[in-house]
Order: sequence, then structure tokens, then C-alpha cells
Amino acid sequence: MTVVIPNYNGKEYLGECLSSLQSQDCPVLVVDNGSGDGSRELVREQYPWAELLCLDKNYGFCRAVNEGIRAARTEYVLLLNNDVRAEGHLVEYLWQAIQQDEDLFSCQAQMRRMDRPELLDNAGDFYCALGWALTRGRDKKWEDYQSGTAIFSACAGAAIYRKSALQRTGLFDEAHFAYLEDVDIGYRARILGYRSLYVPQAVVWHKGSASSGSRHNRFKVKSAARNNLYLIYKNMPLWQILINLPLLLAGTAGKLLFFTCKGMGLSYLDGLRQGILLARKGEKTPFLAENFDNCWRIQLELWRNLRYIIKS
Repeated sequence: MTVVIPNYNGKEYLGECLSSLQSQDCPVLVVDNGSGDGSRELVREQYPWAELLCLDKNYGFCRAVNEGIRAARTEYVLLLNNDVRAEGHLVEYLWQAIQQDEDLFSCQAQMRRMDRPELLDNAGDFYCALGWALTRGRDKKWEDYQSGTAIFSACAGAAIYRKSALQRTGLFDEAHFAYLEDVDIGYRARILGYRSLYVPQAVVWHKGSASSGSRHNRFKVKSAARNNLYLIYKNMPLWQILINLPLLLAGTAGKLLFFTCKGMGLSYLDGLRQGILLARKGEKTPFLAENFDNCWRIQLELWRNLRYIIKS
């Protein structure tokens, strides 16, 4: 297994991340997206045991992790955000988990908030028929999420992936740049019949939004709106889009209202506009009759996942 850490101007957090990995028995690869803050020098001078792959500019999360996945010479890759701190047996627990079944596409660690250590940041991602990606367990006590469970997709901030499965799904879609790329690749894996798993024994502490600045900001709102519309177009066959259309429209209206109240409605609308343009030129996942059962199971799950909105 190879740990792949994408980095862009993350010197403030990168050192703590690498220090937490020194006791883990696996190679570490930092993929730097053209940082100018001294991140590269930090790795070379203080963490020479970590391999450094330097890109000439900021290509975004997806390009960085794809370069890392291609460079990794191991059967599995563990993707870690640069603003996480790993607990002792992270690598071992995730490796053991994904070994359980060849149908496992990815396994995600329990992500706890670094600023509020008693609370969760992420315990797995879900997607629902409103077209909303849902973060399981966010801001809840981590003690209540100590059981492993199936999830729709793994948060790529702390997750292990099977490279043989990635050869079938394709790598992260670089048109996403950042945000929802992990839901997109998880969706593609589900279409092919793969599963993803939440592994609470594997723990990381996450700063959160260290690169973009905050949980809600104009860049993130615009990027997520664009990528979500593209995700729907790309992964849902036409019959599934038609089934979900009333809820998708309601979900879009709800997000617009939410972000308008936060003063970012125009950013959300611009993101939708960019999503339409991206869908026009992007590639749609081919719908094969052999995958119909998987797509229908996904549809049932999209409906079931509405319950997480009611509970929140």
C-alpha cells in the first residue's frame, strides 16, 4: 500500500500529517500542486523518507491524486488530505478491512474534527434522490459511530482504494478539479457492483477546508454546484434522471434558497451554469443492460437516504 497526499500550499499542516505517518509501515508519496509556500522544501529537508512528486502548477485535487495513483507501485493506495493527523494503526486497519472482500472498492477511516476532538467530521458519504451529497455523522459525537457499515462512497480525504477496481472505474474525473469527485468515483463503482465500507477503528483528525478556507465559501459553493449537476448527468441513465427529476428540482431550489440566505446565491447559480456547460462536453458513463440491477439498487438507496435529511 502507498499513502498518497495531495498538497497545495499546505505547509502549515503538512508537517503534522507526515509526522503522524512515520510509524506506519508503508511508502508515502506527496504530490505537490505547484506550491509556493515552502511545502516542497519542508518535505525534502525534514521528511526525506517521503517521496515527492512535483507538478508545475495547481491542477486540483483530482489530477494530483491521479498522478499519485499512477506512480504508486502497490496494489492499494491510501489517499490522505494534507490537513489530517493519522492515529497509530490507520494503515493496518484500512488494509485489513479492504482485504475482506474483492467487491470492496474503498474503505474510509473515521474522520474526527481537529478543533473539536469529541466530534466527527465524516463517517462516510451518502447520496440521495434530492441530488444532495450527505456527510454521515458530521458534528455528532464519534462514540455514536463506532460500528462499521456500508456507505455510498468514501470520503477521499482518508480512504483506501483497490487499484484493480480503479482500472475498471477509471481514475478520479479531473473535470471536477475538487469537490464531489469522491462521490462521483464511488457512484461509478456502485454501477459496476462494488461496495464501500466505513471503518471506525481507523482514525484521523481533520482540520477541514484548510485549502479552501471555510466550510461554506464562494469557491466551494460554485465548485460543488457545478460538479453535482455534472455528477447527475454523468452517472444517472436517462430513465433514472426522469424518475428523480421532481426531487432533483426540489433539491436544487432548496440549495439555492439556503445559499441565497448566506449571500452566495449568485455563486450557486454560476456553478449550475458551469455544470450545464461541463455536462455538454463531459463524458457520460455508458449504461449497460448488465448493470441495470446495480442501477436499480442505487435508485432504491437514493430514496432510502432521504431519511438522513429527516434525522439531521
